[in-house]
Amino acid sequence: MNTIIYRKSELKDVNRMIELRVQQLLEEGEIVTSDLAGPLYDYYVRHFRDKTFISWLAIDNDISVATGGISIVEKPPYYSNPTGRIAILSSMYTLKPYRRKGIAKKILGFIVNEAKDRDCGLVQLTASDTGALLYQDFGFEKRHNCYQYRCDKTHS
Repeated sequence: MNTIIYRKSELKDVNRMIELRVQQLLEEGEIVTSDLAGPLYDYYVRHFRDKTFISWLAIDNDISVATGGISIVEKPPYYSNPTGRIAILSSMYTLKPYRRKGIAKKILGFIVNEAKDRDCGLVQLTASDTGALLYQDFGFEKRHNCYQYRCDKTHS
């Protein structure tokens, strides 16, 4: 393993981001039902341009080995978050040979600092079983009152 270079992702990195995202989803057990390359490309380009998605890459000898990002959303302010801004963490992924080397922790530090710089009152995420320990060790607190509703055709 050469020296890892960490840098903020740029528009030119979209294909790297897509490749890592697809690998992550497959490893997490997602069932392939369509080609996500187009929708991922559209998402990354749109949100890189409007600066509502910010991500980082860890690169070893021009190979993207890890990534993580935040989507900035805004809700009406509330007492525990007077700015109403929330950073939603997603796409944290490290290639298997590079795990347990502190790479994800370093990327997480960049993410949290970016959220603070953008006046986000919270960083929220959904963690895989393998990622939960990283977030707990970093100081994230687990909350049990999260619900979701699927807006697909199976619900009416």
